Amino acid sequence: MSDTMSRRGFLERSAGAVLAAGIAGAAARASGEPATREERMAAEGPSKAIIYGMLPDSLSMDERFKLARDVGFAGVEVSPVGLEEAERMRAAADRAGIPIHSIIFGGWGTPLSAADEDVRKRGLAEVESALRSARVLGADGVLLVPGVVNAQTRYVDAYKRSQAAVRKLIPIAEELRVRVLIENVWNNFLLSPLEFARYLDEIDSPWVQAYFDVGNVVRFAWPQDWIRTLGKRIRKVHIKDFKGGPGLGTGGEWVNLREGSIDWPEVRRALAEIAYTGYMTTELGGGDEAYLRDLSARFDRILAGE
Repeated sequence: MSDTMSRRGFLERSAGAVLAAGIAGAAARASGEPATREERMAAEGPSKAIIYGMLPDSLSMDERFKLARDVGFAGVEVSPVGLEEAERMRAAADRAGIPIHSIIFGGWGTPLSAADEDVRKRGLAEVESALRSARVLGADGVLLVPGVVNAQTRYVDAYKRSQAAVRKLIPIAEELRVRVLIENVWNNFLLSPLEFARYLDEIDSPWVQAYFDVGNVVRFAWPQDWIRTLGKRIRKVHIKDFKGGPGLGTGGEWVNLREGSIDWPEVRRALAEIAYTGYMTTELGGGDEAYLRDLSARFDRILAGE
């Protein structure tokens, strides 16, 4: 069975909203009107992307973007770069015919939860720089780890400080049309989907949404539950696989896609239920062309609901 057919079959079984959008697009085409980009994306489902750092660094920039496209990816996510480098990367991606959709900024070094106001100010300046680079790159999102809870930073303080800092980013995000995307990560913060949803709802801006990482919750929760709870707040998705998790003992390890404990068909159903049609970006170790082609094929099976 081809990937296109298997994916269509899965969507027909599990995503009424997505199917309805696909039917709308088909009706538009039948009437001679082209389907909108949103209708096409809804019919096709999420787009698969790869992190630039996973591509062989022995290749030139142009060759790396071309390889990403040739092995089957539809988008690329990059690390923070300066404006000149952003221009070079955008030109190389354009030549390869593949978009850069996001910057994986982080935020560990100068957390917006820090007690030191100067650290928070530096953190805000760094995020703003990433937002400006994203605009040059043609990306529409910047991944942000909003805070870190540890022995020196109380949970309640991390919550209040990071929210106050993120709110300061909203005007520049809106001006640049680039979203600040909060990621769930092992930072001892936003440890439940209910709290994550509340955190975003209290900020209450379309320019601050969720970057959901499927693999990062497996150690202590079920990603499909988080997806259904966060719902439309999710704007981008990271995928990786983890062996271990609730009821499976302590510890665990990162493994290749479809070799861990994640129930990928259920994750795919949950994404279809919330009509998610954005980028899903794989975040694993890099490798050569053969490895990347295998990874792309594993990704296709996930998108197909297998």
